[in-house]
Amino acid sequence: MAETTIPILPCRTLAPVLDFYTALGFEVTFQQKSPNPFAVVERGGVQLQFFAMKRYEPAESYSTCYVTTDEVDVLYAAFRAGLKAAYGRVPTRGLPRLGPLKDMSYGMRQFLMTDPGGNCVRVGQPISDDLRHRPAPEETFARALHHAVNFADSKDDPSAAAKILDRALATEDERPTPVQLLRLLTMRADVAGRLDDEATAADALERAAAVPLTEAERAEAADDLARLAELAEPAELPGER
Repeated sequence: MAETTIPILPCRTLAPVLDFYTALGFEVTFQQKSPNPFAVVERGGVQLQFFAMKRYEPAESYSTCYVTTDEVDVLYAAFRAGLKAAYGRVPTRGLPRLGPLKDMSYGMRQFLMTDPGGNCVRVGQPISDDLRHRPAPEETFARALHHAVNFADSKDDPSAAAKILDRALATEDERPTPVQLLRLLTMRADVAGRLDDEATAADALERAAAVPLTEAERAEAADDLARLAELAEPAELPGER
C-alpha cells in the first residue's frame, strides 16, 4: 500500500493563488472553472489542491498544512528567488507573504508561507530525532526568544510575540548578549511589520542594524542577519511594479 495525503485548501478566486504558486516553481496540472472552481498545483513530490468560494475571507483563514523536505534551505532560496522575480521583492507581510527560515524548538528547521487565499503552508526539515517541544530556557532573553519564535513562526501569532519581545527589551536589570539583542530587535521589527506598525518596525530595524558584532557572532546570527536584510528592503506590494 502506498497512501498519499493531499490537502485541499480554500480561496476566494483561483487566479492569484495559481500565480503565486507558479512563481514558486509549481506547475498547474489541472484546473476547472465549472461547476465548481478547482485547481491542482505540483512541484516535485508536493501536490496542493484548491477550491474557490465566493463567501470566503482570506485574511481570516485558519487553513494550514505541513510540507516536509530534506533540503529546506534550498527550497527557501528557490521560493525567495521566484517571489522576488514575480513581485519585485519578497513579501514579508500581508497576503501573500514568506516568513523567515528558522530552527524551531521542536527539532524542525522551517519557514511559513501564506498564499493569497490565506492558507499557511509550513515547510520544514527535521534537524533532530526528537520532535517534541524543548523546555523554555531559564535565562531571561533566551526564554523570551524561545516563546516569541514559537508564537510568531509556529503559531503565527505576531501580537503575542510582540508583547513578549517588548517585555524583554524593556528589562533594565539584565542585558542581552549582542546576538540576543540582534535577534530580539530583528524579530520585533518583523512582527511589527506583520502588524502594520511601521514606526515600531523602522525603529527596531535601525537599532538592530547598529548592534556591533564580532565575526564569530555574525556567523552565529547568520539567519537573523539574513532576515534583517530582507526586512530592510524597500517596501513594495505585489502588483505595484
